[in-house]
Amino acid sequence: MGSLLEMRGITKAFPGVVALRDVNLAVQAGEIHAVVGENGAGKSTLMKVLSGVYPHGSYDGRIVYDGEERRFADIADSERLGIIIIHQELALVPLLSIAENLFLGNERARHGVIDWFASYAQTRALLKKVGLKAEPTTLVTDLGVGQQQLVEIAKALSKEVRLLILDEPTASLNETDSDALLDLLLELKSHGIACILISHKLNEIAKVADTVTVIRDGSTVATLDASGRAVDEREVVRLMVGREMADRYPHRTPSIGDVVFEVRDWRVHHPEHRDRLFIRGVDFQARRGEIVGIAGLMGAGRTEFAMSVFGHAWGQRISGEVRMHGRAVDTSRIDRAVARGLAYVTEDRKALGLVLDDTILHNVSLANLSGVASAGVIDDGREFAVAGDYRRKLAIRCAGLGQPVVDLSGGNQQKVVLAKWLFADPEVLILDEPTRGIDVGAKFEIYTLIAELAAAGKCIVMISSEMPELLGMCDRIVVMNEGRFIAEFDAADASQERIMHAIVADDGR
Repeated sequence: MGSLLEMRGITKAFPGVVALRDVNLAVQAGEIHAVVGENGAGKSTLMKVLSGVYPHGSYDGRIVYDGEERRFADIADSERLGIIIIHQELALVPLLSIAENLFLGNERARHGVIDWFASYAQTRALLKKVGLKAEPTTLVTDLGVGQQQLVEIAKALSKEVRLLILDEPTASLNETDSDALLDLLLELKSHGIACILISHKLNEIAKVADTVTVIRDGSTVATLDASGRAVDEREVVRLMVGREMADRYPHRTPSIGDVVFEVRDWRVHHPEHRDRLFIRGVDFQARRGEIVGIAGLMGAGRTEFAMSVFGHAWGQRISGEVRMHGRAVDTSRIDRAVARGLAYVTEDRKALGLVLDDTILHNVSLANLSGVASAGVIDDGREFAVAGDYRRKLAIRCAGLGQPVVDLSGGNQQKVVLAKWLFADPEVLILDEPTRGIDVGAKFEIYTLIAELAAAGKCIVMISSEMPELLGMCDRIVVMNEGRFIAEFDAADASQERIMHAIVADDGR
């Protein structure tokens, strides 16, 4: 098989930063080519150059596709040649049907009128190809995230895709949906469709990739043949971060003190179904200097529990008691929860954790404006000093404090969210999926920060769907299922098998 795509000497600069520097990438027809690197390495920027989001003339270098040099003016230009990109944030219209989404802007029409018979027939054929059992008239909002990913791929197939680009396609999927998606990529490969897969999950890359290209600091550092041998994860990590990482998690010697945070008989009803009890009378506690993990499958109630405690941000008809240092406290509003020493780092940093269009400077101070104010007026110098201090402490990669957070990589956005809450100086820090969509290098930096906070006497509550993360970081792990805590393990006794057995064995009562 010859090269379907060659990107030669791609260089792309933004004000104050060079995002790509002489990057080369070659993709063969009918292969799965993984592109890996730390957040901010330039992976997504490279794909935006390829797909025409950044048009010809805004970068240096050449794109050769199907043997000819291409100069894409916009994304429509690349799509006409069968280059389709699916972004991490899915580009579907929730309140339109599957069929309407598949052919949006590319409607099946006769004499200017949409041919619904043809639209539905083609939709059924495309859904069959991707293995999604749903009617063409089903609204996208009624589908799970994994099913929506399949709709995106069906949409790509409707445009006669030849090169499919997937940016972190499994970041929000559970293990079952992730496996199904990877199997689909292998099926598409068998039909001659090439795929560029951007992912931080090295086990997934090992399963499907024929070739792995590693990008570090905007430059290509290695291209590895993975078709005839297993991917050496340690080698890939070393190439990504530019250093050996003997351990994925920092070494720590816990110093655990008295109970600081306690929740008693906590009950929460569903926000839309008043009579449905979702969190069912749970008790929970965390000690000074302790990292407590909350494990469970999607839908177990972990996020709902955390948000309901933090300012009653989820649910209705909430009852129970929150105690700090043995005394009952009022956390029924977010400002009250913050005043009592609680902080909640959301799993959805883009929608709920950040003001994307605002600057790093303003986001860092957002949860503690009084900390940068004098007589009710923001002290610009104080705000700048605080943001600069956290930029150094957390090693936030940016062009400057005035840079909008929307322009940062996922890992650096997460660091800004953490900076925001650390400046509020909480005693209890609830971290919900703190490393979702973040590369291994940035993960280690965040793990190190979490360990340092615990060593300083903070209570850390970590919710994570990544079992190795919980096992590697936590002193104690509690297991949640169907709105209840059903098991608890000390770090020395915990294992993936024991945690999963507790979930499977739970009878749901």
